Amino acid sequence: MDMESNGKGTSLPNDGVDAYGFSIPQAWESYEEAMNEYGVVLNRRSMKWSKLLQGKAPIEKNLTVKRYVRKGIPNEHRGTIWMVSSGAQEQLQSHPGFYQSLLAMEHDPKLEEVIHIDMHRTFPDNVLFQSTAEPSQRTALYNVLLAYGHHNKAVGYCQGMNFIAGYLLIITKDEEKSFWLMDALIGRILPDYYSPAMLGLKTDQEVLGDLVKAKAPAVGQLMTQFPGIWTLVVSRWFICLYIDVLPVETVLRIWDCLFYEGSKVLFRVALTLIRHNQPEILMARSLMDVCECFKSITKGPFTQDCHHFMQKIFAEPGSLSMATITKMRESCRQRIIMEETR
Repeated sequence: MDMESNGKGTSLPNDGVDAYGFSIPQAWESYEEAMNEYGVVLNRRSMKWSKLLQGKAPIEKNLTVKRYVRKGIPNEHRGTIWMVSSGAQEQLQSHPGFYQSLLAMEHDPKLEEVIHIDMHRTFPDNVLFQSTAEPSQRTALYNVLLAYGHHNKAVGYCQGMNFIAGYLLIITKDEEKSFWLMDALIGRILPDYYSPAMLGLKTDQEVLGDLVKAKAPAVGQLMTQFPGIWTLVVSRWFICLYIDVLPVETVLRIWDCLFYEGSKVLFRVALTLIRHNQPEILMARSLMDVCECFKSITKGPFTQDCHHFMQKIFAEPGSLSMATITKMRESCRQRIIMEETR
């Protein structure tokens, strides 16, 4: 793969593949121009990050680091900051050899089978994950998912986890670090998204519905006409953490904040997409119209310009504290449990 550097943190491809191994969408004609402009931003951020870190990762969270994270972590620091801010680095250091021991143990054939099935479905357009790649990331992906399935037997393996592990490998280029970042996401940051009952995922869909009623009431009123609509239109947004929903650079910027600030950023992204596209959504006259609209609002210049998009997610939805999200989750969770036990 022939890459041409445009500065710190990203590279310009000249064979139709981006810096992460993905095929560049043909519809995005201005990709090179956009990446050149973003490269200038990244260079500026990279110098500031290098000065902030001064050879070592930040060991405590503060407003300065939070502001830096929201403005984007350059790729050369991204894996390190994700590891430190999520607590994954501490877990790795506290459990030396643990990941290797999981791979060395006797494996559950059913777990192996369900993971194998999804291998060829994971980023088929990414050159790093093709079976002909040398080395192919498929082996590393399989190892991370297998180890995590043995580590967290209550979850095992769930579709969507393959995409998350794949992104982690692309950024960290390290199986063990990717494993501990999976542990941070599934075990602590995301509330029960991947268990068989998926209660946390169902809860967050309901929370988003309630937030939309408060922050985009006209859309909220429209959506009440279609029971179960939130599961149809946003379950993939949440379970895949916007992978294959939003452009790669935009997803990585969202993940910067996800690892540092927690899962409330997922709601900020969803609310921004919905509020920004209210006129289009309100034109929907049927369930099919709504579903098609929610697919289309994730594409186009608004989401491709990741720097501007990230500025909008912290302005557009207004105030949204973790305490508010926690309270809403408790209420929605109880509502779902009551409905399911009737």
